[in-house]
Amino acid sequence: MEEQAATNITSSVGMVFDSNTIISNYYSVQFPLNDTGPTYLFKLRNTSKNGLCILVKEDSIILKKLKVGDILNMEYNPIGSSDPLMLKTRIKSKNSHDCVVGHLLIELSILNGKHEPL
Repeated sequence: MEEQAATNITSSVGMVFDSNTIISNYYSVQFPLNDTGPTYLFKLRNTSKNGLCILVKEDSIILKKLKVGDILNMEYNPIGSSDPLMLKTRIKSKNSHDCVVGHLLIELSILNGKHEPL
């Protein structure tokens, strides 16, 4: 069965996860690409054109490793003192950024039904 990207995801405690909710409550995301590698940390961004995304340098090692369609467990770091949240997230697209030369916007899509508190 194919997983569908969600525009709104409701957690077991009633919190709805959409791009605006994530940006309002979480400032960064971190994730490893494998169990033994480093953890990468990025500031979350929300653009009207791309939605929820991160900005990555063109020459970054991680950019070569991230593929459109990859599904990763990403830890969303909250604003304030709340606990981080682990959400299954798909790499939706990789696009050049008009305003920041030498960077790409990596669009993220939170997957329906794949959320759990850490």
